[in-house]
Amino acid sequence: MSNKEENLVQKVLKEQQARQTGYRERALKMFPWICAHCGREFEGKRVKELTVHHKDHNHDNNPPDGSNWELLCIYCHDNEHSRDQVADAYSDEVAGSTTDSGGTTNPFAELGDMLKGKL
Repeated sequence: MSNKEENLVQKVLKEQQARQTGYRERALKMFPWICAHCGREFEGKRVKELTVHHKDHNHDNNPPDGSNWELLCIYCHDNEHSRDQVADAYSDEVAGSTTDSGGTTNPFAELGDMLKGKL
């Protein structure tokens, strides 16, 4: 990476860090230090385990009233984003992967015959 590229990357990272610090500090002042999903309460050094989750997933959407934020513990925040990834994965069906019966198969269809020794 060239020196110019490194400087650009450093600048972007600093701007991102400043933006995150800004909305995090505002969110911690606005909201009680409780995870919005699991209800765990945080205080003292444990407050660092609270993260600011953007409800619309747009980190540039930071309204002054905090309406796009919620405080989540690190576990619930990871879970929230994992659910989105799983949903995205299931929404991307492979073309032609469904069967004629509406996309479902019965793995036990011939089980009765197998148990009776017919297969």
